[in-house]
Amino acid sequence: MNTTQNNQIKKAHRLGGVKAGQHHWWLQRVTAIALIPLTLWVVFSLASLIGQDYRTVKIWFTLPHHTVLSVLFIVTAAYHASLGLQIIVEDYIHHLGIKQAVLITLRLLLILLGTLCTIVLLRLAFVS
Repeated sequence: MNTTQNNQIKKAHRLGGVKAGQHHWWLQRVTAIALIPLTLWVVFSLASLIGQDYRTVKIWFTLPHHTVLSVLFIVTAAYHASLGLQIIVEDYIHHLGIKQAVLITLRLLLILLGTLCTIVLLRLAFVS
């Protein structure tokens, strides 16, 4: 059986192409690597703000590089979570309708959470 026939059989059984998961795998690794320095930055930055008053924290967030790195962390973390949760759902939920509903719900919730966090950070940084 040649590769073309093998791909057609897998697609007919809803298993995707032979290399369909490779892109997803790479995206998950790239976002994981990007999250290492971003997470360290968030943890140490927020730890330095413990005990500070609201005005000091607000001034900290108004600095452009803090705002950009914070939003980048939120977007990267939400996308990485989406990729990971998609794999879990695809591996453990076998009913196609339920699987699609769960995937759509998770993706919408992560988009909503990421958007709300980003809006809060941008309001903190730009609204007086």
